[in-house]
Amino acid sequence: MTIKHQDSQPDSNLSIPAEDKRADRSFDAIADHFEKKVYGGLKGEIRLAVLRRDIFEYSSQMSEALGRPLRILDVGAGLAQIAIELAAQGHSVVINDISANMLEKAKASAEKIDKKLDITWYVCPYQALEEKLAQTEKFDLIMSHALLEWLAEPSAVMDFFDKHLIDGGALSVCFYNPASFDYRNLIMGNFNLLDNTNYKADNKKSLTPNHPVAKEEVESWLKAHNYQTVRSSGLRVFHDYAPLKRGGHNDPDAVIRMELRYSQLEPYKGLGRYLHILAKR
Repeated sequence: MTIKHQDSQPDSNLSIPAEDKRADRSFDAIADHFEKKVYGGLKGEIRLAVLRRDIFEYSSQMSEALGRPLRILDVGAGLAQIAIELAAQGHSVVINDISANMLEKAKASAEKIDKKLDITWYVCPYQALEEKLAQTEKFDLIMSHALLEWLAEPSAVMDFFDKHLIDGGALSVCFYNPASFDYRNLIMGNFNLLDNTNYKADNKKSLTPNHPVAKEEVESWLKAHNYQTVRSSGLRVFHDYAPLKRGGHNDPDAVIRMELRYSQLEPYKGLGRYLHILAKR
């Protein structure tokens, strides 16, 4: 059973962007495609396995140190699997996404959990959360997973994090790694694509971002806003680069085990299709 709160309506001006102007991306029109493509197979299982390990261990330590359940905000949550699992662990969670369809899927998942969950749902762009949250409302942990690469002005979200994270709180950011795009296409021999400086994915359906943010840039934002990295990981550091599935690649459990092993080791973690940084303010 979940605690439900009234949803706000999504901003119709911040949906799928026009090709000639950047805007915050919503997956409202392709929610089913998103769910199947991102979480319908082993790729999604690897992603969640790495995030669970990184976040659950740290959130448990933080909760024990504070002597209470955590207040957690998931910004641009999408299907919100990690946030829902944290709510099932007893934490108070606020879940936000610009897409009503994505959060409907997340709510359906939350309803399957046979316990009372403290979840508040907000359908709106993250900028509108200022109107929904109390001006003084603070969180112990803020999560932002696969959001930066879909924002028109990704660096601006750092000011929002600063405003709503407690001193000593933790920020979990997971983002698409542009270096992985180049590396995978080098392996696949797609040199023509790499030589095409005007190449753009068709973002009406494609889940490959055209404006990813490099690791060095994200790290510079964190440093400028006085965050210290606690841990960092690569998500899918080898799985996506193996065109020939042989040996252990045929065993999903073995793949996840090896992905977890190498996800925090250099130089492998820098090759992850996505990167996860857990930072303390």
